[in-house]
Amino acid sequence: MKKIVIASDHGAVDLKDEIVAFLKKKNFEVNDMGTQDNASVDYPDMALAACNEFKKGGYDFGILLCGTGIGVSIAANKVKGIRCALLSDLFSAEMAKAHNNANFIAFGGRVKYQVPVCDMIDKFTNTIFANDQRHERRIAKIMAIEDQSLSSP
Repeated sequence: MKKIVIASDHGAVDLKDEIVAFLKKKNFEVNDMGTQDNASVDYPDMALAACNEFKKGGYDFGILLCGTGIGVSIAANKVKGIRCALLSDLFSAEMAKAHNNANFIAFGGRVKYQVPVCDMIDKFTNTIFANDQRHERRIAKIMAIEDQSLSSP
């Protein structure tokens, strides 16, 4: 059984609940870290909590949501070891896994998608990482950025 962690801010509670129901029907084990209502919460806090939970181990991937998906994806990508892809269609869902081996995906609760979000999640979960030297090398370069420090000119 696949296990995922999911979290949202107040701008995507309805979409989060839809995704949780979808995943449970697909026999995923879901750790819903909230939020559970429309009371304002800060998306960086929700992203950090879910990423830290993911890093404890045992999860296949995570899903983050805010009004646009942009804020949570930016916040998640600040966390060491996280590769969060903001999905917009079936192609981005496939490539996020096949080429980038993303361990988080993000969506916006206020975005009008042309493709249902659950279809994008299906595409992501049914895609296998290409696992060739080219993609491994590129992912290693992405992850090495976390350890680099930039000096001021």
